[in-house]
Amino acid sequence: MLIGDILLAHGLVTPEDIKIAIHRQKENGGRLGDNLVALGVMTQEQLDKAIYEAPQAPKSIEDTGIPTANLLRLMLKLIYMNSLETASQISGSIKLPIGVVNRLIQEAGNRKFLESLGNTDQSTFSETRYLMTEMGKRFAIESLDQNQYVGPAPVSLEAYQARIGQQKITNERVEQSKIAESFENLVITDDFVRRLGPGVNAGKSILLYGPPGNGKTTVAEKVAAIFANVIYVPYCFEVDGQIIKVFDPAIHIPVLEKEPKRKASAGLRREEFDGRWVPCERPVVITGGELTLEMLDLSFNSHAKYYEAPLHVKASNGTFIIDDFGRQLVSPEDLLNRWIVPLENRIDYLKLHTGKSFSLPFDELVIFSTNLSPDDLMDPAFLRRIPYKLETVGPNKEQYFEIFRMVGASRGLDITDDVLDMVIEELQVKNRFDLACYQPKFIIDQIIAACKYEGSEPYVSKELVTDALKNLYTSSAKGVGKTAARSASSKETDPKAQVAAVL
Repeated sequence: MLIGDILLAHGLVTPEDIKIAIHRQKENGGRLGDNLVALGVMTQEQLDKAIYEAPQAPKSIEDTGIPTANLLRLMLKLIYMNSLETASQISGSIKLPIGVVNRLIQEAGNRKFLESLGNTDQSTFSETRYLMTEMGKRFAIESLDQNQYVGPAPVSLEAYQARIGQQKITNERVEQSKIAESFENLVITDDFVRRLGPGVNAGKSILLYGPPGNGKTTVAEKVAAIFANVIYVPYCFEVDGQIIKVFDPAIHIPVLEKEPKRKASAGLRREEFDGRWVPCERPVVITGGELTLEMLDLSFNSHAKYYEAPLHVKASNGTFIIDDFGRQLVSPEDLLNRWIVPLENRIDYLKLHTGKSFSLPFDELVIFSTNLSPDDLMDPAFLRRIPYKLETVGPNKEQYFEIFRMVGASRGLDITDDVLDMVIEELQVKNRFDLACYQPKFIIDQIIAACKYEGSEPYVSKELVTDALKNLYTSSAKGVGKTAARSASSKETDPKAQVAAVL
């Protein structure tokens, strides 16, 4: 990972800027970052900040924070499993600088695990090739018996603890204008947004509650997407010789652009960073009814003999959303008891199967979203630990009309006043249903599907609207007073229906 990659990750430069700066560097010398500053692409302050925030590459085995024996075992496993022959190939796999890899190769040679085969037959660049000896193969197989982790070298527990603390979510100030921009395509009250803003900046837990279908999930997801800072996530870390994987492609989104590999000049090599860390967007973890208590503890693979970090650890420095809180496989009481200490003290304790315990900073914005009564889910002691509690309520008639017209316009449909009056008559007057933000999108989607069935271009008619309304609720739900149409609260009619995101 080079300085150009880091600056690209932060969005401070473009690939074209890098090419121009490298050309200038060849003519005038100096470091790449200094040339970018000289070209006026970025300021010295921006350069210094990006370099300070990035993890520096270790210059020695000791700098890695991992015992030599553990790195040696990992390197031999990589060579054995991937048929690696050169120091550069090993460096690319283990994510350690060439200098550190050469020291490990020297150690492996001293122990008769590797032997040199001479230089590669490349005309422009020559590298020594290495072959694993029979003794080395036995050592690699023995190492695989200890654990089958084969990948980038781990970082130390201390380095991971420090990194979480260095890139806290509260380091990023979210301005009012940014929050307003994020919610501009929602029909939502100014009071709600005004109360939400401080909670986002505080980085403390937030409770979103209210009847289903009024945008709780949408609000939570929009809050998570507001953050823009780049953070560094380790592939894995080591505790007491045990490997714990953190980086998860399903959760962590790398921000480095995929470019053809550049041949590193001497000036670029001087500015290498630690490849064991992946520059990523702040992670977002969303979990619903599938959440269990076990998912919040280390998961040990008894076959591979290494650990997978729990969901909330993977969400470190990001956002953890518990959707449909109260409907999980784990009881609300057990879940809340598990998190009382982390939410209060901002630190979590985890235990290895060996009995060894360790702590990690608990740095993430936790958002609880529920359509159940908070007083039924939490006792006063836990409610006190959630400092921001916001209720999402159904729209009034004017807001409902606005949502309907916005969603209709996004699908090329003109929603007239007589159609709107008809919907209100059917829902509120005849059946006494509450208005909900998801309903307009549900009805529009039904109309689009009906037109597709007919083989016609989308259009709105009272007949199509009537059919759509019949699918909004069941006949047994009629006349039961203030009851939302529960049958429409599936994934298809998710609270996202409040968002005119299609505009």
